[in-house]
Amino acid sequence: MELRHVRYFDAVADTLNFTRAAERLHVTQSTLSHQIRQLEEELGLVLFDRGHKRVALTEAGEMLRSHLVPALQQIDRGLQALSRAPEAVSGELRIGTTHSFNTRLVPLCVSSFLAYHPGMRVTVEELSAELIARRIASGHLDLGVSYRPQDRPELWFEPLYNEELRLVVADKHPFAKRRRVRMIELNHCRMVLLPPQFSTRKLLNDCFEAASAQPLVIAQLNSIAPMLELIRQTDLAGIIAETAVSPSTGLRVVPLEDPTPIRTPGLLWKKGGNRSPTVKHMASVIRRAASGHAG
Repeated sequence: MELRHVRYFDAVADTLNFTRAAERLHVTQSTLSHQIRQLEEELGLVLFDRGHKRVALTEAGEMLRSHLVPALQQIDRGLQALSRAPEAVSGELRIGTTHSFNTRLVPLCVSSFLAYHPGMRVTVEELSAELIARRIASGHLDLGVSYRPQDRPELWFEPLYNEELRLVVADKHPFAKRRRVRMIELNHCRMVLLPPQFSTRKLLNDCFEAASAQPLVIAQLNSIAPMLELIRQTDLAGIIAETAVSPSTGLRVVPLEDPTPIRTPGLLWKKGGNRSPTVKHMASVIRRAASGHAG
């Protein structure tokens, strides 16, 4: 069944007259009759009772129309939305994101979004995962790019992909030339980590405990950029998502195992909220961009 068959069927069902339906559709009556017959043959059902004096819907025709008309209306609304000029859309979109995604992913997505909606204003706040969840719940943010929050039943989390956290060291560190490092080897290792209130730190603490490792946490920083600079200039090691480490000299990224720390980034928004078309569009842009990280 093709869309034209649906439109032809709808016109005949609405007018119950092949001549008037053909005029409405700007086709000949013979073309319309042929298309309706094609539809009936495909379905194996008679949709119209073609009497000598009038045309009537059969029971099968009535049933088909009850389902097709709402679908056709939905298609038309979608086509109308596409026909509107993107630049006519205005307003503000408020996004919360952690540092890991604000280095590459989110700026890339905002760029693509603004190319389609130049009339929009986008505000991006770089926050901790807990603060992102709190501000979405309070209505101060429209969308989050973060991690699954704990004890937040009022929020909806949509996983995007899984990412490994990697050991990051200066190029002169003893682990710099290693292909892999086991978590137990970080026992008594001098490290810089995020503070305990961060969800990533809680994940790492669980991994250290599972490996019976107790690193020496010399420094705790709440931002990735200064953490990377500190690693570059000292003998401290850190554990950071590889996507947050820009290609540069002086740093080495080494996979971890036994266990491998894995986070699941995702989209975060408030349950039951009426998400605007612009929020939905930004979410789709982020999904497409994030698909490159999957696997």
